[in-house]
Amino acid sequence: MEMIPVRSTAISAVGYDKMTQQMCIKFKQGHSYNFCRVPESIFLGLTSASSKGRYYDDNIKDRYHC
Repeated sequence: MEMIPVRSTAISAVGYDKMTQQMCIKFKQGHSYNFCRVPESIFLGLTSASSKGRYYDDNIKDRYHC
C-alpha cells in the first residue's frame, strides 16, 4: 500500500487500498495502525481535514477493527 505523507502534528502518513478497504495510518511517534472495512469517504475525509488528529479521534479511533 502506498503511503502518502500528510501535514499533521500527530500523523506522518496515510495509505488506503480501495479494493480491500484497508487503511494504514502512521503516527509521528512511530506506530502504524491498520484499519479494515473503511469507506473511501472516511479516507478522503482524513486526507482533506484541516486537523487530521481531530478527524482521526472523531471518525476513526476505536472503529474499523481488523
